[in-house]
Amino acid sequence: MSISENFLHSDDIHPIDMVETLAEHQAWEFDRVGEDQIAMAVEGQWRTYSLTLAWSPADETLRLICTFEMEPPEARLPEFHRLLNRINDLVWTGSFTYWHEQRLMVWRYGLLLTGGQCAGPEQVSRMVSSAVQCAERFYPAFQLVAWSDQPAEEALQVAIAEAYGRA
Repeated sequence: MSISENFLHSDDIHPIDMVETLAEHQAWEFDRVGEDQIAMAVEGQWRTYSLTLAWSPADETLRLICTFEMEPPEARLPEFHRLLNRINDLVWTGSFTYWHEQRLMVWRYGLLLTGGQCAGPEQVSRMVSSAVQCAERFYPAFQLVAWSDQPAEEALQVAIAEAYGRA
């Protein structure tokens, strides 16, 4: 049975229930933190990403954050922030921010579900995959700026260059 079929005959689907079913289907490690929140670990090519999805009934938004540790040296922070700004100009499905105190890179996205709308399993799956894809795509650029002398523009070329063939 597909994920969509699990939810076809239900009129009142809690968004986090749908996320939990998706996590089970994908065999992702997860923890249902509460009625309105779930935390997951999703393995990427570069690292394992921590994802949290939370339902906010007050503003009817399904919020997603995808985090990974990043500790750029203080001297590289200005260039690191330049890179963040350049990256955020390129993406439309969310945005990156750096939480300096926690030493975390954060991808944020909010899906508005006003007026009683329900998110479909395909939407939730796309939210998660988009977060991981963006983290994977730009991770090398973050590393280059943090740990080398490369400027943001040069490091960004690594992330936006298309690879052809296989090594």
